[in-house]
Amino acid sequence: MQFELKRIGVIHTSYATRQEAPIQSKLSDAVGKVEVFDKYAVGLDDLEGFSHIILLYLLHLSTNHALKVKPFLDDEERGVFATRTPARPNNIGLSVVQLLERKDNILTIKGVDMIESTPLLDIKPYVPVFDCQRNAKIGWLEGKL
Repeated sequence: MQFELKRIGVIHTSYATRQEAPIQSKLSDAVGKVEVFDKYAVGLDDLEGFSHIILLYLLHLSTNHALKVKPFLDDEERGVFATRTPARPNNIGLSVVQLLERKDNILTIKGVDMIESTPLLDIKPYVPVFDCQRNAKIGWLEGKL
């Protein structure tokens, strides 16, 4: 089975490389812009009422991946699906960011952890009742955060 993802926009940030960017959006106060292509702009209607949004994007500079990786918070190799490394089989990134403003097809966001010109795949509203899981376990990260 083959499938095709469409870019719906581009994320603009002040980070040129992965090494410059924060490791998680929750740990970032950086501000950036999400430019949604004109043909998708009407899909932004009613988004202004949400304080946070979920961005799904392509980790376009991540070219190689492994199924075992050494995450930044550990010295031991872990399965890639038990980490947040950008070196993934499908190179899809996810960040929850604060929505500061919408002006036409441009969103101003806070919590940027992407690099400049990151291809945007989708936007979803963050809804705490749906997205925040009480009593969630954090596996090997327990005691490291």
